[in-house]
Amino acid sequence: MSSTLGHTMDSPNHTNMDPSIFFLLGIPGLEQFHMWLSLPVCCLGTATIVGNITILVVVATEPALHKPVYLFLCVLSTIDLAASLSTVPKLLAILWCGAGHISASACPAQMFFIHTFCMMESTVLLAMAFDRYVAICHPLRYATILTDTIIARIGVVAMVRGSLLMLPCPFLIRRLSFCQSHVIPHTYCEHMAVVKLACGDTRPNRVYGLTAALLVIGVDLFCIGLSYALIAQAVLRLSSHEARSKALGTCGSHVCVILISYTPALFSFFTHRFGHQVPLHIHILLANVYLLFPPALNPVVYGVKTKEIRERVFRVFQRGQRTGLKASE
Repeated sequence: MSSTLGHTMDSPNHTNMDPSIFFLLGIPGLEQFHMWLSLPVCCLGTATIVGNITILVVVATEPALHKPVYLFLCVLSTIDLAASLSTVPKLLAILWCGAGHISASACPAQMFFIHTFCMMESTVLLAMAFDRYVAICHPLRYATILTDTIIARIGVVAMVRGSLLMLPCPFLIRRLSFCQSHVIPHTYCEHMAVVKLACGDTRPNRVYGLTAALLVIGVDLFCIGLSYALIAQAVLRLSSHEARSKALGTCGSHVCVILISYTPALFSFFTHRFGHQVPLHIHILLANVYLLFPPALNPVVYGVKTKEIRERVFRVFQRGQRTGLKASE
């Protein structure tokens, strides 16, 4: 097995590989920089774990933060942690030691979880936009509209929606035959990267991938844009400049998170389908930016821009320092 994999790395077009094994090549053209690229990946992975766990601990231990916007943030942090755990370990194995082998059953599983978590995150961002719309446009009804039951239902909808939309993916992949190379020029089992290796008719896979992306990115972005258009309309009606600034300030963190999440996703989506002149390593770097940056930066954005979370983080760390001092005494 080791000799087969070694030969595959040297010759990506090798076709006599074990049909039950795929091989993730990493970033073609940048192999000599894999070790250096692992440094930012380690930093982003560490920031994802530390930042999102901090958000979860702070919100869980501070009753004052048990509000819809922060509960949605906890759901987002949980999804980001799960998405990071499904990609970063294998990515680091590829960058560090070229361990890109992945079984034919594990590859569709990784594909399912990665895309499902991305869809779940999009649904939560839409829910957070709805939260801001209700808070600004219907403040008196906020507590009655966004009850704990509604928040729980939205969380369930996010999980079910992402899972159901991606459920056909493993089955559509399994129906394909891979009579040529089993070497995937990517860092993870991305749907279209695997489909391009298949022989025969791949139109169902391509149509499915495009439809799923439009149903998530297209619909969610439209609804988020509509929410903020209504928010802007309501804010402009306020007579006080201070009131307008305060209303817009409550949306600042969420707008930043939306830009961080959707900008690399849209770049990756359009580059993959229409940027045929763009080098392959640019495609793959954009796909990795889409997976690595939002989970690492989301807690930072909320921690820096949201006064309540910032104050509670300092309080939790101060409490931990006092506990450590007492224990040492």
